Amino acid sequence: MSFNMNRINPNQTQVFFHDGRFETLTNEELEDFLLQMGLSDVNETFEQNLLE
Repeated sequence: MSFNMNRINPNQTQVFFHDGRFETLTNEELEDFLLQMGLSDVNETFEQNLLE
């Protein structure tokens, strides 16, 4: 499943799926989503990119 992420405020991220759907997730929901996708390391990379 392909998706892009966009942080919209400190506690919410929008996840845009390539089929046109999107979801707005809290940090906790985002962490659970990434774990389900098998991408737990992406969260750390995403957080680091926000700080740069």
